[in-house]
Amino acid sequence: MAVSCVEELMEMLLACRGAWDTPDRSGDPVDLHDHGLQTAALLRRSHPADKELQVAGLVHDLGHLLRPGDDAGHADHAAAALRPLLGERVARLVRLHVPAKRYLAAVEPERALSPQSALTLRAQGGVIGEAEIRAFAADPDAEAAVTLRQADDAGKVPGLDAGSMEDWRPVLELVAASSSSCSS
Repeated sequence: MAVSCVEELMEMLLACRGAWDTPDRSGDPVDLHDHGLQTAALLRRSHPADKELQVAGLVHDLGHLLRPGDDAGHADHAAAALRPLLGERVARLVRLHVPAKRYLAAVEPERALSPQSALTLRAQGGVIGEAEIRAFAADPDAEAAVTLRQADDAGKVPGLDAGSMEDWRPVLELVAASSSSCSS
């Protein structure tokens, strides 16, 4: 399923209110809506000029909405659905947020993961080895993917007000306009 325009994407993002990363709500302590808003807000604060990175933070977990329960494939599902509208870089960052977790787990083993992230790390292939570390680090989007992953890990605070989804419409329209012909 490809997202064809910003309005359709906004409907999906709004549908994330009350949707969780695990069907039984045993996972992260915030719903996908609040998690996306928090992740994007953190990225806006740390990288104000990088709109694609911010948008990747907003949409990175849409795969949980598209295919509930598919922890291993959620990033790939979201990337494929979003690529036609938001472009290659946003899709790559969304896809890379899982390999970035595996990379960080390898290079910063003392770094704490939430219980749910630790559980899904195993389903997503576990900690990567030396060859995969080198390959990931050589990726031109590796630094941005790690930044996204760090914001992803931090954007799970119950009750934190990170604004409204509607605040992101102009940014989504800007990124979509630079990536495709559909921007409404």
